[in-house]
Amino acid sequence: MDLGTSSSSSSSGLVKAKSETLAEALKSSSLDFSNDDGSSHGSKQHVMMARTLSSSSHSSSSKYRRNTHIRKAKSAHPALDLAGLTGGAALSRASSASHGISFSFTGFTVPHEEIIASERCSNEDFLEDIEAATSSVVKFQAEPTFPIYLKFIDITYKVTTKGMTSSSEKSILNGISGSAYPGELLALMGPSGSGKTTLLNFFGGRFNQQNVSGLVSYNDKPYSKHLKTRIGFVTQEDVLFPHLTVIETLTYTARLRLPKTLTKQEKEQRAVSVIQELGLERCQGTMIGGSFVRGVSGGERKRVSIGNEIMTNPSLLLLDEPTSSLDSTTALKIVQMLQSIAKAGKTVVTTIHQPSSRLFHRFDKLVVLSRGSLLYFGKASDAMSYFSSIGCSPLLAMNPAEFLLDLANGNMNDISIPSALKKKMKMENSCSEIRSSKPTPTIVYEYLEEAYKTQISVVEKKKLMAPVPLEEEVKLMITCPKREWGLSWWEQYCLLSLRGIKERRHDYFSWLRVTQVLSTAIILGLLWWQSDIHHPKGLQDQVGLLFFIAVFWGFFPVFTAIFTFPQERAMLSKERESNMYRLSAYFVARTTSDLPLDLILPVLFLVVVYFMAGLRLSAESFFLSVLTVFLCIVAAQGLGLAIGASLMDLKKATTLASVTVMTFMLAGGYFVKKVPVFIAWIRFMSFNYHTYKLLVKVQYQEIMENVNGEEIESGIKEVSALVAMIIGYRLLAYLSLRRMKLHSST
Repeated sequence: MDLGTSSSSSSSGLVKAKSETLAEALKSSSLDFSNDDGSSHGSKQHVMMARTLSSSSHSSSSKYRRNTHIRKAKSAHPALDLAGLTGGAALSRASSASHGISFSFTGFTVPHEEIIASERCSNEDFLEDIEAATSSVVKFQAEPTFPIYLKFIDITYKVTTKGMTSSSEKSILNGISGSAYPGELLALMGPSGSGKTTLLNFFGGRFNQQNVSGLVSYNDKPYSKHLKTRIGFVTQEDVLFPHLTVIETLTYTARLRLPKTLTKQEKEQRAVSVIQELGLERCQGTMIGGSFVRGVSGGERKRVSIGNEIMTNPSLLLLDEPTSSLDSTTALKIVQMLQSIAKAGKTVVTTIHQPSSRLFHRFDKLVVLSRGSLLYFGKASDAMSYFSSIGCSPLLAMNPAEFLLDLANGNMNDISIPSALKKKMKMENSCSEIRSSKPTPTIVYEYLEEAYKTQISVVEKKKLMAPVPLEEEVKLMITCPKREWGLSWWEQYCLLSLRGIKERRHDYFSWLRVTQVLSTAIILGLLWWQSDIHHPKGLQDQVGLLFFIAVFWGFFPVFTAIFTFPQERAMLSKERESNMYRLSAYFVARTTSDLPLDLILPVLFLVVVYFMAGLRLSAESFFLSVLTVFLCIVAAQGLGLAIGASLMDLKKATTLASVTVMTFMLAGGYFVKKVPVFIAWIRFMSFNYHTYKLLVKVQYQEIMENVNGEEIESGIKEVSALVAMIIGYRLLAYLSLRRMKLHSST
């Protein structure tokens, strides 16, 4: 588990010699580290140089290409001590080991003899890694990555649970320490509820700092909001638009997140490159799919989620259980891909529940958690020997991951019991009437926690106190002082509008929605067939129809718009966390891109009802009626958006909307003519009231002076009120979204 002293001293000498070279090379390599989007993309000239270098090396090493795929750590880079190298050296490791070259900005080259040695691989290794060999790892390596050294020291997190009469504190994490460096794949293992996801969220800066103690550092610097552009976070749930294809999803991400210095064609080419790197060529034209939409497989969907995050070449990639619900072969492909990403110089941290033995041996470092405490941190290859040294050895051949999870759960079946645990068992059996042949999970947990603290913890903390092998100038490059967007506000608006229309066009023109509107229109047309306004009852019936139209197109949009932001909350939070676009551009695009589609169904509705019911046959009256209904729809949508954005809870939102819409309907001017003064103000807030008065004005202005005892007015007040509602409700919705927390505080 500990690095040898000789290798440490030689590595530190190499670090001091190369750190200044790294700092100067990072500046001179035309990389833009001050971009707000956090992407470490070089200029066109630098990218072309890297591609030329990669292609030239391809021809010179073609005879070795078949055996230069992703290896196990011991065969891929036998002579490299990663913990002692700079980030630049870690960057070039994978590339150098497979091609005999290094990028000029690292100042580190692997000798040709080591390249030959690294290519000697057994047939078993080749068969095991053949799937990973089909993907192009060179593209991960051809683009330099800014190194991030992640350290976490004594992370403690507690939450307060409130009961009926009292409150208590519950520990989620207890003094967790460890590290992950460029080129390493760190796995967080433990049973459910052990704190894996919580710890990962801390690494990504996705928790408020209340009730938290300890330090998480990035190149010895604390977390800042500018760091989010250098961190890729893949959540356990694949948050993707189901009706977009794979290539559309990645292309929109590339155009929104990549810097302005790249052209549209270069961004789209980057998306194509990511598809090739992740092996998604066969399904690039297939929809993502979801619960009710058939699409790509679970493994392909997970790779798309990873592709969204590696698009900007992040320095730190965090993944929450990327192999969940996947079969062992698909899970192996995902981990092989993560291993290749790490070898390209990135720091990769992933939580994993119960990996197979093949997956386990691909991890560089391992953290084992149980009940929020640390049972092991170190090299994954040394985990079994460590637990054997404290008396816990498997009594039969088993998967190392299963063995570790059994220990974390306190299950000692098929595992040798240390003598110290046997003594504790005797003491407990002597004090208890019930005798047990196996130690209780609590005793096992306490023993393993104490063993780690006495044997490993002190040594590892000393290592963590050592400074990162980078110059201060390079460390400061980790933050981006100024935020810059990948597109201008107008370009973001246009792109988000296009994406929204493509995603929601299926909902707008679903047969269920069209059938609902047309069937309602036909029923109204039959019930009010050719109504006669010259007869008092006919006039009363027609006025009732106009009021129903005002109520229907006030009720329908409210309950449709309520679901908008609660349903897209996960997507909005994810994209805002990565600084993908301005919130104002998203909001305006989301609320205006649907307007053309919102006009189609009302027009179809009025075409059927208007002529079947025998309303005023005039082109002006018809189009003014359409415009009035459209104003009502947009105002009602604003109310739905405001309620949904304010509460972000569908049950609460639908309850509030039901009461509000019912109140507006009753105060709409049809049921109650004389409203008490102290409550008369409600009708002026009702879009049903203003829509109803406008429809009456359009139909009867030049025919009669009053309808049902109410004078027909000019309509300016009603139009002004509806416009004020359209603006006011949307402003309230926007302010509610700005107040929305991106991550939970607990």
